[in-house]
Amino acid sequence: MVYLTRKAEFSASHFYHNPEITPDENARIFGKCNNPNGHGHNYTLEVTVKGAVDPKSGFVVDLKQSLPLPSGNGWFRN
Repeated sequence: MVYLTRKAEFSASHFYHNPEITPDENARIFGKCNNPNGHGHNYTLEVTVKGAVDPKSGFVVDLKQSLPLPSGNGWFRN
């Protein structure tokens, strides 16, 4: 049995602020996430699979088909 892990690191941002309401109401509704400029987070994603090695291919899984990772190709949008 073989374990295979792929790791990706990425950043994402979000915007919790409504310019049509008061700063106090923004703070009450959105809490510490309220920021008129938005803010972001850094993430690490790890995906692990296990399986037997295929005797013909020598692979546990086809990485191109089985473990796609975020690559800026449409997974995330503004």
